[in-house]
Amino acid sequence: MSHPKGAYSDPNVTPPLAQAIPLGLQHVLAMFVSNVTPAIIVAGAAGFGFGSNSPDFPELLYLIQMAMLFAGVATLIQTIGFGPVGARLPIVQGTSFAFLPIMIPLVAGKGVDGLAALFGGIVVGGIFHAFIGTFIGKIRFALPPLVTGLIVLMIGLALVKVGIQYAAGGVPAMGKPEFGSLENWTAAGIVILVTLVVKFTTKGMLSVSAVLIGLIAGYIWALVTGMLTFDAIGTSWNRAASFAMPNPFKYGIEFTASAIIGMCLMAFVSAIETVGDVSGITKGGAGREATDAEITGATYADGLGTAIAGVFGSLPNTSFSQNVGLIAMTGVMSRHVVTIGAIFLIICGLIPKVGAILRTVPIEVLGGGVIVMFGMVASAGVAMLAEVKWDRRNMLIFAIALSIGLGLQLVPSSLQHAGKTAQILLTSGLLPAAVIAIVLNLVLPEEE
Repeated sequence: MSHPKGAYSDPNVTPPLAQAIPLGLQHVLAMFVSNVTPAIIVAGAAGFGFGSNSPDFPELLYLIQMAMLFAGVATLIQTIGFGPVGARLPIVQGTSFAFLPIMIPLVAGKGVDGLAALFGGIVVGGIFHAFIGTFIGKIRFALPPLVTGLIVLMIGLALVKVGIQYAAGGVPAMGKPEFGSLENWTAAGIVILVTLVVKFTTKGMLSVSAVLIGLIAGYIWALVTGMLTFDAIGTSWNRAASFAMPNPFKYGIEFTASAIIGMCLMAFVSAIETVGDVSGITKGGAGREATDAEITGATYADGLGTAIAGVFGSLPNTSFSQNVGLIAMTGVMSRHVVTIGAIFLIICGLIPKVGAILRTVPIEVLGGGVIVMFGMVASAGVAMLAEVKWDRRNMLIFAIALSIGLGLQLVPSSLQHAGKTAQILLTSGLLPAAVIAIVLNLVLPEEE
């Protein structure tokens, strides 16, 4: 459903419910897959079993459930707001991909035991993220497209390995003999092919939901070819409760230097991403610049939403860029429309059976969608870098930051003599690249 641009350019105006409800669901569909994917990836990195008969099944289900629930809660904080918190704009919050390069090494192979430190870092990082709101406007000068574009590109590059692993059948360390089989690659390929066809042959909601439709096509393929059985779906459905409340500190909480430092540094990246999204919403939906109060309120809400999520076992939240494009496309800037979508997410998060169905998606099918999503993250970074004036100074900054960041990511053993905290932070590749780019950009003189 779409409307003439500007028909609802005031954030406080609500379309009739017959239009507002479908528009709210449209926002949820546009972000649903991206929102739950990080939870599945973190669970896989921790070593959780993916089958419905696995002893880790309830934990995996809980992480998916919390991803939906607290995306809804964080979105309500943005759209409704209180005091200085919340932009009171149609900003959709969801689980952030940006933090994955930090979260994956924190939990790698540790099972449930690795989650306490992760969520401790998320809570502290969320509080720090909210604090950034007090000075976000003053540090924007230090983060031009050269820096932000490089950071976003590095996020995409750090994650493409996960997409390939999933498409091939999971993580090689799982020891699956069928890893990399033609059957696995075919399932992933169908998702990618259908996504491309739908994206470029349709318009409106179908085009926006191309990845979701691609995953549905892959799911059907998996059923037809026997990769997934109705028995497995039934088992997952039966093992999941009909209703469940979130459990505070379900995995305990532990404060470690690597988790806290990593989450706080990534909060800067997430804060800058949110500034861009807020600006995109006001320009695309209302044809104006974002106010300082809106940017500050959005950053406060970003951090608070993340801190609350960490308490209940959910991953960091941030504004979702794909929904910014949806607002520009429909011209409907009503924050109350997004509030309706947030309520739908909360309802889904309280019903574990929704997560149980999501968990039956074969990892190879999910891999096809993840390849597209992570590739789009890298592409977004390249698009930001297109705004850079590529003189010798900027080329040198980019070259050094990318070489060291990507190199440490590809050869983690080069830091085997560093401390454990340093290894986790530096081998992500993202943080060293970001720090080098920011520092060099500030200290190297501009070319005349």
